[in-house]
Amino acid sequence: MPTSSSCDTRHSEDAVRAAVIRLSRPDGDGGAVIERAAILAEGAPAAAIEAWVVGHGGQPEAPTVGAPAPGLYALRPDRAATGGGRAPRRYVLPVTALGSSR
Repeated sequence: MPTSSSCDTRHSEDAVRAAVIRLSRPDGDGGAVIERAAILAEGAPAAAIEAWVVGHGGQPEAPTVGAPAPGLYALRPDRAATGGGRAPRRYVLPVTALGSSR
């Protein structure tokens, strides 16, 4: 039985990698970028895809910090300047993450 479970694991690894390749796009540095919205749109395998991305060196894109908005509402405590605890909008994958298939 161990062979079938390792075969199943390998098959699911290949399926997740294929989904990452399909959903990602090249970035300017030779790596790839994958939108979190695209990952979530995959449905049930979204958690496995996100885990694969992070496990293969994918880093959440740093949120941009803009200048504070002028006016009365700029100082509201519920307005987080750095994105707070929000999930990242996209992940940046290194050049080596997807191998030579790109």
